[in-house]
Amino acid sequence: MQVSSLNEVKIYSLSYGKSLPEWLSDRKKRALQKKDVDVRRRIELIQDFEMPTVCTTIKVSKDGQYILATGTYKPRVRCYDTYQLSLKFERCLDSEVVTFEILSDDYSKIVFLHNDRYIEFHSQSGFYYKTRIPKFGRDFSYHYPSCDLYFVGASSEVYRLNLEQGRYLNPLQTDAAENNVCDINSVHGLFATGTIEGRVECWDPRTRNRVGLLDCALNSVTADSEINSLPTISALKFNGALTMAVGTSTGQVLLYDLRSDKPLLVKDHQYGLPIKSVHFQDSLDLILSADSRIIKMWNKNSGKIFTSLEPEHDLNDVCLYPNSGMLLTANETPKMGIYYIPVLGPAPRWCSFLDNLTEELEENPESTVYDDYKFVTKKDLENLGLTHLIGSPFLRAYMHGFFMDIRLYHKVKLMVNPFAYEEYRKDKIRQKIEETRAQRVQLKKLPKVNKELALKLIEEEEEKQKSAWKKKVKSLPNILTDDRFKVMFENPDFQVDEESEEFRLLNPLVSKISEKRKKKLRLLEQQEHREKEEEEEPEGKPSDAESSESSDDEKAWVEEVRKQRRLLQQEEKVKRQERLKEDQQTVLKPQFYEIKAGEEFRSFKDSATKQKLMNKTLEDRLKIEAKNGTLSVSNTTVGSKQLTFTLKRSEQQKKQQEAEKLHRQERKRLRRSAGHLKSRHRRGRSFH
Repeated sequence: MQVSSLNEVKIYSLSYGKSLPEWLSDRKKRALQKKDVDVRRRIELIQDFEMPTVCTTIKVSKDGQYILATGTYKPRVRCYDTYQLSLKFERCLDSEVVTFEILSDDYSKIVFLHNDRYIEFHSQSGFYYKTRIPKFGRDFSYHYPSCDLYFVGASSEVYRLNLEQGRYLNPLQTDAAENNVCDINSVHGLFATGTIEGRVECWDPRTRNRVGLLDCALNSVTADSEINSLPTISALKFNGALTMAVGTSTGQVLLYDLRSDKPLLVKDHQYGLPIKSVHFQDSLDLILSADSRIIKMWNKNSGKIFTSLEPEHDLNDVCLYPNSGMLLTANETPKMGIYYIPVLGPAPRWCSFLDNLTEELEENPESTVYDDYKFVTKKDLENLGLTHLIGSPFLRAYMHGFFMDIRLYHKVKLMVNPFAYEEYRKDKIRQKIEETRAQRVQLKKLPKVNKELALKLIEEEEEKQKSAWKKKVKSLPNILTDDRFKVMFENPDFQVDEESEEFRLLNPLVSKISEKRKKKLRLLEQQEHREKEEEEEPEGKPSDAESSESSDDEKAWVEEVRKQRRLLQQEEKVKRQERLKEDQQTVLKPQFYEIKAGEEFRSFKDSATKQKLMNKTLEDRLKIEAKNGTLSVSNTTVGSKQLTFTLKRSEQQKKQQEAEKLHRQERKRLRRSAGHLKSRHRRGRSFH
């Protein structure tokens, strides 16, 4: 159990401490309690009060006997019996639960809204019925007089499901694009829905007409608040007949009297996180508002903070146990939180021993004096070699570390590191020297590769800084300090070749400026050799003068380009003459080519034409084939095009076809000659 105090309000965290695994035997549990202080101080109020991974929503039944919670993973609902202080049942579901409502006094009638648009009804025995809504739901409320369920979600319509008739009724058409939350006043039955545009629409279920509209987004903006986006309604709660609290997505809570369209009070959480839930505590006139980081309790009349509670993990839902000072939280962690605040009210009947326990702790208050103590973490204790003192009276556990006597801390630190003071003194002297050096003009440290380019970039940066002092100009990132271009000044493969043709044509005036930079580079290198510790930057010509010289006249630039082209042409001519001399000196040797099997060599021209044809585009080849007659394109009746190709035959296939043709002709000739002989023979027989 952990005790915290804010504004002299004590908060007891009953779920604080290590959770022991189920498979651990009783003997090992007792052994752990003897050894571990945290396990010994732990209070397990309800057995197995946790979820496998995350708890999303938590609620208490009207009779106060059952606590129901939903979580993941896998999606499930767990029901805890407070009279037995243990788990009553667990039911696994098909999909994650957005929210749920207990319709009966106990757990016998429950409605679940799933994230896949399904609405699931459970009875005492288990699953009862399942139906679906047209759009994804976000919240729903139950209207007891008419037995209607009102569903709001990613739609402008509010869907109504009548449980008495068992059918959907005509939906309520709102002016919003989407609705986030809804609530029904238990006194007069007014239905209110919070929209994504930051408005609250109030409807009368009897006439199914809208009776009021509140613009909460406009009223939530105050002089102190900083809002970057449009506030949407994320929480809504009625209290009595006339009071309503509205939570926004930007972290404000607005308290309204239904007779006025202006809020009575606007409370900012100062975190900018959406408000998850709002609850009223009537005995002390308090409002409990929670976002994912903190639960704040403040007076609804003045807005003054009563106390606040900041759990270790993010919050998903908060439930105030009725007529008591107990808070239940659903967190982004397997363990669900249980907090007891005696000021809010007594402990519930099923855990009345908490009152006696807290009274005993308040009767023997522990004096907390922090001036003579030093706060150390576990890592600090490891460095000092004092981990064996954990659990002893020398160390007092507090939050993520320990308090220890300041005299003991200094004594141990001096023994561990006797020269700590000398090192501290040297560090201070070094800092002073560095501060004085920083005021002097420092030498530019140029990289090994592309020194001239680096010097050019440094000069441009200085010019930008000068112009920025005169005019307010946005500073752009520098290439020298950018890690993406780091290799450019380290790897010699990225060295700029100033003798290349592209460089000389693109930078015709670079020669004049580069000469000045080379002079600067020589001066800098000489100064580096002379003075290694203290260096001063040589004064050069200002960049304004250089720019004026380079941009005096356009004719000078054109002449420089022509001059560079002439030089390049002369260099190309010299290279060509050298190549001709080399060609004349070289003796050509005969080259041999291999002919593939089944092909006949004709001439080199055929291979050249083939190579030219292969180099051409598909369109040009198709045109050539269309001219030769090997390709024909025709339009069909449907409107598409039909292409017919005539495949080229190889020489071997042509020879084979010619031989077959000759063979057929020879056979025809033989048949004719045999026919002539038969006819002559018949004539001779008839004559005889």
